[in-house]
Amino acid sequence: MVSTLVWGTGNVGRAAIRAVAAHPALTLTNVLVHDPAKAGRDAGELAGLAHELGVAATGDVDAALAAKPRAVVYAAPGDLRPDEALADVVRAVRTGAVVVTPSLYALYDQRNAPPEIRRPVLAAIAEGGGSLFVSGIDPGWGNDVLPLLISGLGSTVDTIRCQEIFDYSTYDQPDSVRYLVGMGQPMGYEPPMLAPTVPSMVWGGQVRLIAHALGAELDEITEALERRPLDATVSTACMGEFQAGTQGAVRFEVQGVVGGEPRIVVEHITRIHSSCAPDWPTPPNGQGAHRVIIEGRPRIEVTVEATDEDGNGSAGGNATAAGRLVSAIDWLVAAEPGLYDALDVPLRPAIGKLGRRRP
Repeated sequence: MVSTLVWGTGNVGRAAIRAVAAHPALTLTNVLVHDPAKAGRDAGELAGLAHELGVAATGDVDAALAAKPRAVVYAAPGDLRPDEALADVVRAVRTGAVVVTPSLYALYDQRNAPPEIRRPVLAAIAEGGGSLFVSGIDPGWGNDVLPLLISGLGSTVDTIRCQEIFDYSTYDQPDSVRYLVGMGQPMGYEPPMLAPTVPSMVWGGQVRLIAHALGAELDEITEALERRPLDATVSTACMGEFQAGTQGAVRFEVQGVVGGEPRIVVEHITRIHSSCAPDWPTPPNGQGAHRVIIEGRPRIEVTVEATDEDGNGSAGGNATAAGRLVSAIDWLVAAEPGLYDALDVPLRPAIGKLGRRRP
């Protein structure tokens, strides 16, 4: 059994705990928390399970890593604290652990990552013998392995479009939703996540991965952005009120240009309420979906809906992102130490999980 530490118990961390507990080759040995109020609580409670797992959460990073877990699921956020997240991950890799995380956007396409990010990771791998696999945003499989898989079903491919379509009203991350993405802010406010070049910094790696896998040479990566205000004040279950006239919906594209045309597109269509931008694509279940559209011959469209935590679409997306990472752990343990991306790590079947009792 692979001893596994889950670092962080937010939206992804909760799902990671459940995924580790359900995996037949892994054993949950520790959970790291930042909030002192969570320290000492059972991992099963923190993960929203109906029973305890017998693992008490701790805030002691030194002790948790000194116990030498064979694997670490790093689920602490990296969007607002990228330097700290990188330092945490490097520290874990240096202990010899296999580390999986969605938190380091620059390493989605690790071959083209900035040297100041790639170098410390490679040094930690050489020193400690650990590994790192970064994937999972929106979620990782929806913008890399899924479009590549279905691209092989057609005879010709003109464009590949990967969409995330979500209603953020059920997404319990108020700071990210309000300030990073800008929901509920005046239309004159520039959300950090939507500032020029930032979408390409975050999602451009996935565009490059698809191009690399298809043998396509990118001319450049460009961006397109549209924002819509709320027509009326709305109230949400998780984040309170959003005022009329403030930002209520965002639609942006990160476009991989090949031969002068956008051929590989990662698109986000995000609302804080279904009444905003009703003419834009909507998820079939009203909450969220991931969709891949391949224009070519034949035209192929695949929509994936995932729900978790009492039918929550956002939680379902987090669960599939965590599931992709956790399912990779035993493959990475058997592989050579190294820095891996989504093209290296296969999308694995649910080996040993069919009919298995839920944790």
